[in-house]
This record gives sequence, C-alpha cells and structure tokens, in this order.
Amino acid sequence: MSAPWLMVLASLLFATMGVCVKLASAHYATGEIVFYRGLVGLAMMSAVARWQGGTLRTAVPAMHFWRSISGVTALCLWFYAIGNLPLATAMTLNYMSSVWMALFLVGGAIMLGGQRVDGRLIATILAGFAGVALILRPTIEHDQLWHGLVGLLSGMLSATAYLQVTALGRAGEPEYRIVFYFSLGGVAAGALSMLWTGITPHRTLEGPAYLLAVGLLASIAQLLMTRAYGTGRTLVVASLQYLGIAFAFLYGVLLFGDRITWMALAGMGLIVGAGLGASLLRSQTAPPDARQSTLES
Repeated sequence: MSAPWLMVLASLLFATMGVCVKLASAHYATGEIVFYRGLVGLAMMSAVARWQGGTLRTAVPAMHFWRSISGVTALCLWFYAIGNLPLATAMTLNYMSSVWMALFLVGGAIMLGGQRVDGRLIATILAGFAGVALILRPTIEHDQLWHGLVGLLSGMLSATAYLQVTALGRAGEPEYRIVFYFSLGGVAAGALSMLWTGITPHRTLEGPAYLLAVGLLASIAQLLMTRAYGTGRTLVVASLQYLGIAFAFLYGVLLFGDRITWMALAGMGLIVGAGLGASLLRSQTAPPDARQSTLES
C-alpha cells in the first residue's frame, strides 16, 4: 500500500479509536481507558519487536521516561476531552500540536535573540488560535469551557512529546521501542489513577470490547502512520493526517448527533490550514529525521 493510502487508513483508524474512547467513557474513568490502551500497546509492540528480531532494551531510559511523562499526560487529557466534548472538537484541539510547535520555535528565536523571527510562522500561530476561538465559542457551553481548555492543553503537551520523539529518533531508537515505552508509561499512569478512582467491574462484554478496540486501533494506526511518514513525502502525508478531523466530524454527526455550526467548521479549517502551514515552514529548516516527530501519541 502506498504512503498516502497508509495515512488515510491511519487517520480513519484514529478517528474510529476516538469513537471507541467516547463510548468507553460511559463505562470507565479516563485512567482506566489509558491503562488498557497501554496494555494492548505493550503486547503488540512486544510482538512487533520479536517479529523484527529487535530488542526492547534501551540505552536511553531517561529520554523515554520524559517522553512518556509528556505523551501520557497529553493522552489522558485528550481522552478526557473526547469523553466530554463533540468528537470533532476534541480531535481538532489535539491537532493544534503543529501550531504549538510553531509557537515554540518563535519563542525560542525570541529568547535567543540572535535569530530572525519568521513572520509567516507568527501568521500561522495567529490563524490557529483564531480557529480555536471560533471552535470554542459556538460548540462549547459555559459548563464545558474547562473541557475545551483540557483539549487545548492536550495539543500543547502532544507538541512537546513529538519533539522528544524526534530526539529519540536521532538517538537511534526504533519506532516499536518508542511506542513500547510510551505504552508502558500509559500502563503505569493508568494503574496509579485506578488506585484513586477504583477498578470498574466488567459486567457486560460491551465495555471490554471498547477497551480492546481502543488499544488495537491506536496501535495499528501508529504503525501505519509511522510507515507512511517513513516511505512517503512528509508534507503530503502530513496533509492527509488532517482527514482524521473530517472522519471524526462525520462520526460525531452520524453516531452522537453532534451539532457543528458554520463557525466551528471555519475554525477547523483555520486550524488545519495553520497546521499545514506550520509543517511546511518547519520542513524548510528541519533535518530529515524530523519526520519522526509525527509519531502519534
């Protein structure tokens, strides 16, 4: 399968995972969903490592630790937002990660003082946050503002995690090992949260089926997306990644009756455009292995 089609399929699987997260949220706390998602990821990445003849032993455990801290926190916040917001809204806010990375670049240039700030990056940042304003105003009630801010924060932490994945790629860590330790962090964080929230008993097969689907869909989508970025043209693949928002929009309307206004659609368009613009501008100065930063948490 060609790289563009791999990305289209990965985007569909991630959106479908969002549906399963939303359904599972009716039965389980966010920490439990993260725990079981990590558990499935551990099993699958162990199988992939064995199939490829690799090893899960790492020479940079501290890097994996800090990547897991930011990535798992972002994942928890994202799952929480999915459970409490329209699906397309939660997906879009998380996809703000490219705009956050552009903001980090601008902030770093200003702090260093010796580098010229690219006005085009500033424009993409402003467009991205204008999109956020359009999305949050019509689709989030006053009592849901907190959930919207959580979704926005998940995108910011995802950007931090992606930068750490880039560093791990430069250190020679294979994709399956990066995902394995991220999944291990999810299991640890989920287990700790369950000490506080308790363990929900599995009274029917419906709940466990949703949990299994979340883990399987996320792990398969990660591998497909990683393969797409590894074999295709980065900007083409990055643009197709935003199909996940369109898929989530359709799922939300058809399955959950989500009401999406023209202002929300305009906001989504601004965020997608800003994300693509930021990716294009970063690609002009980033080293070739920066494509590893696109690994989905």
